[in-house]
Amino acid sequence: MLRRGLLAWVFRVALLLVLLCCCLSLIYMLACSPRADDSQVPLPRANSPTGKEGYQALLQEHEEQHRHYISSLKKQISQLKDELQERSEQLKTVQGSLEHGGVGFGAGGVGVGGLMGGDDGMSERSRTDLMEFLRSQLSRAEVNAGTKIPTEYAVVPFESFTLQKVYQLETGLTRHPEEKPVRKDKRDELIEALETALETLNSPEEEGNIHRRMYAASDFIEGIYRTERDKGTLYELTFKGDRSHEFKRLVFFRPFGPIMKVKNERVDTSNMQINIIVPLAKRADKFRQFMHNFREVCVRQDGRIHLTVVYFGKDQVSEVKAILENTSKVVNFKNYTFIQLNEEFSRGKGLDVGARAWKGNNVLLFFCDVDIYFTSEFLNACRLNAQPGKRVFYPVLFSQYNPGLIYGHHDAIPPIEQQLVIKKDTGFWRDFGFGMTCQYRSDFINIGGFDVDIKGWGGEDVHLYRKYLHSNLVVVRTPVRGLLHLWHEKRCVDELTAEQYKMCMQSKAMNEASHGQLGMLVFRREIEAHLRKQKHKTSLKKT
Repeated sequence: MLRRGLLAWVFRVALLLVLLCCCLSLIYMLACSPRADDSQVPLPRANSPTGKEGYQALLQEHEEQHRHYISSLKKQISQLKDELQERSEQLKTVQGSLEHGGVGFGAGGVGVGGLMGGDDGMSERSRTDLMEFLRSQLSRAEVNAGTKIPTEYAVVPFESFTLQKVYQLETGLTRHPEEKPVRKDKRDELIEALETALETLNSPEEEGNIHRRMYAASDFIEGIYRTERDKGTLYELTFKGDRSHEFKRLVFFRPFGPIMKVKNERVDTSNMQINIIVPLAKRADKFRQFMHNFREVCVRQDGRIHLTVVYFGKDQVSEVKAILENTSKVVNFKNYTFIQLNEEFSRGKGLDVGARAWKGNNVLLFFCDVDIYFTSEFLNACRLNAQPGKRVFYPVLFSQYNPGLIYGHHDAIPPIEQQLVIKKDTGFWRDFGFGMTCQYRSDFINIGGFDVDIKGWGGEDVHLYRKYLHSNLVVVRTPVRGLLHLWHEKRCVDELTAEQYKMCMQSKAMNEASHGQLGMLVFRREIEAHLRKQKHKTSLKKT
């Protein structure tokens, strides 16, 4: 009798729950439905300032809102259906328990967990959904393949870091191109990435790592990272390898959750030759300075370099040839090609001719200018960040300010090697320049090369850069501490087009000094007048 009464009571409760859910669903849908007067969107008149374009924009906006509204309703209906189905299954479970063994409130009966569907089942489902979401974030992010990007303004650049410093483009309020991570979240983030990499390298589960040495933080060379704000953060960390010219690169991805290992590969750069292509016209003195650094870095330190010089015109050509021949004799360097073009200088044409003149196997190209200073560390970065058919490397170089302004208060301007300091007052990251780049010849040919119709200075590098952005190749864009632009006086000739002349003048203004230093020059008279007044006041007080 007691069991029959309890069973009837449970059925009544279940019926009330179902009716309550249905009523709540009906009230919710009525409350969410749009009002008739809200759906009326005032349309612009034909003679209004917006006209036809404003009319189309309002229609498109209204259609988009309507589409989002329908999608939201469908999602809500689907959630309500799933919830009702889940409640029905729970009631059936309770009914089965009542019919086959009664209700118990102790160890042997149906507890609160059973009425709620079971904590273990829900947590397992949540974990599965979470992992599926994280994997979808990884597949959506630009990790293993590039995505087509509409313009250069939409690129998400990498930032680089070592054990001590972060080299960054988005400097924030500090305006420092390099700094020790001040923000705790950034510092902890990079430390975690480094610790995860070391744990992976030293794990006995890794293939071939049983009898190898233990990796330490001192083996870490450099890392780059970037965050796609709707997907996650990509990290690429480079460590010293077991042999000379060998490195260990680890790739991780943090999809707004636990960091995930993407790749752990050995990169052998011992046979990766770089063909450095330099277009040139006159400027024999700058070329002599360039070859001085080339001998030390490329010949004596690296030893896996081919140099291609594309020279325009006949003026100073004998001096340039003599510099090349002298270098060849002094350091026994034979891996160079000299191409002379008797026509007007065109940077794009020179680089294009130099790249196509190569007759060997697919080679890594470094497009360089005569006023560029680079280190052997940069050459390794060039090899590590370019991959045929997959990646091209567009480093952001550090551009030096006018030494005459920076060191004007000194007795003498220090040697070039002592000027190469990455500081706020010595230079800036040239994030608007795309001329220095590392890419494989096959990718350069397949993308269509340079626009050789562009004459003179500027424009050709941006066109090539945009071609890669529109392709499926990954464009690695990061500041590099081993690549510097030496200051030189820039002359904007009258033969340039209006757009080229504007770009040239903007570059000239930015190359001179920092905002603070330029401000001191602009307001020099006011500053001197103030100092004279202060000096006069001091003398009056003494008298």
